[in-house]
Amino acid sequence: MTLLDGGAEAYPQMLEAIASATRRVHLEVYAFDREGVGTSFLAALAAAAQRGVEVKVIVDGWGSIGDSGPITRMLRAAGAKVRIYNPLSSLFTGRAWRNHRKILLVDDRVAFLGGINIGDPYMGVDGEPGWADLALKLRGDICVQLGAKLHAGAVEIASGPLRVLLSGFGGGRRLRQRYLDALEKAQREVVLAHAYFLPDRGFMRALNRAARRGVAVHLLLAGRSDVAFARAATMRLYRAFLRAGVQIHEWTASTLHAKAAVVDGKRLLVGSFNLDPLSLVNLETLVDVEDEVVAAQATAWLDRHLREARRVSLEDCGRSGLQRWLLDVLGLAAARFTEAFASFMGRRRRR
Repeated sequence: MTLLDGGAEAYPQMLEAIASATRRVHLEVYAFDREGVGTSFLAALAAAAQRGVEVKVIVDGWGSIGDSGPITRMLRAAGAKVRIYNPLSSLFTGRAWRNHRKILLVDDRVAFLGGINIGDPYMGVDGEPGWADLALKLRGDICVQLGAKLHAGAVEIASGPLRVLLSGFGGGRRLRQRYLDALEKAQREVVLAHAYFLPDRGFMRALNRAARRGVAVHLLLAGRSDVAFARAATMRLYRAFLRAGVQIHEWTASTLHAKAAVVDGKRLLVGSFNLDPLSLVNLETLVDVEDEVVAAQATAWLDRHLREARRVSLEDCGRSGLQRWLLDVLGLAAARFTEAFASFMGRRRRR
């Protein structure tokens, strides 16, 4: 297991793996930009298909809107198989849930899982830092198991201290439960870095309970977001967390996109799974591993980002009545819409 810091570290190793493929390449990604670094991935995937490697690519119809058509035409012309998951036309049939996974599996020997899509923002452009995100590179038996279970729906596979969970059509509540289990067992410290942080009341209570029993709970959250109103919806929760003793830090140097947590310096959870209602119904991944080496890598990444982030205090939440009203109204509207939309998707999937 090796933790990779953003696209700058992950992309070269992913491209190298595709270039060395001899049998099979499976790529699932929510957003695939065909320009910039995307051209390198398209060229590598096409070259693999042309030399006889079985190449399968799945992109989400919403996340890759505008690029999925050209990507499909280019890769199919090279002999690859391409699927657009729930294209926009499927909205008319109520199939609104998304494939939010980020998986690259090559020859069942090396896999990359995490939160990183394919696009220049993840590696930085024009001197700007890349989006803050993580991926985990895996080798060994777990990759063989993953290759056998990619299309098996809700799956949990294991190898030693490592667990890989695919939410499948069962939804993400099993993945959420992994976080709750980690919180309940925490003894010293919990550090969560989550881009789209809109936890339910049960999860909020679990965080607050951990803080009140003496666990140092740190939240690294987005000081700026690529999703309209997402930050407003999260900021509504600040006062309740701060009063319970949870420490909040906002990352503003770039866009925070990570979905990760380290518990007691020895347990790491990382993947595509957000702590929000949509991830409960989308297709997601989560890696849960108890290994001090990889947890130390994640701790170093989190510590560095915490040091460079802005600490939020109760005084920072002291806004005027009008400001508080506007923020709470916008935040509540965004939260309620997200919850209602996720509930609608969940009902459609159960039919």
